[in-house]
Amino acid sequence: MQIKPSAAIRQNYNEIAALCRTTNEPVFLTKNGEGDLVVMDMDTYARREKMLKLREELLSVEEDRASGMSGATPDDLESYLDAVIGEAEHDAV
Repeated sequence: MQIKPSAAIRQNYNEIAALCRTTNEPVFLTKNGEGDLVVMDMDTYARREKMLKLREELLSVEEDRASGMSGATPDDLESYLDAVIGEAEHDAV
């Protein structure tokens, strides 16, 4: 985790942007010693959003399963997961 003062974004935008891209992690900016903003490169943001969406979908399926709804066959699930993994690998490149 990288923490920088908020003035750093004005003074060192290129450095902060490069740090976001090389670490694939957000950079936390502080103002007067308190947390203020989080910045990250767009690819990292997109990956995180996709991961959150997948987790929400998996949670929904688990809730359905727990409530007694019948789910997909193992073959259906394997096809779905292969597609999701393939999409994630394609986006990572």
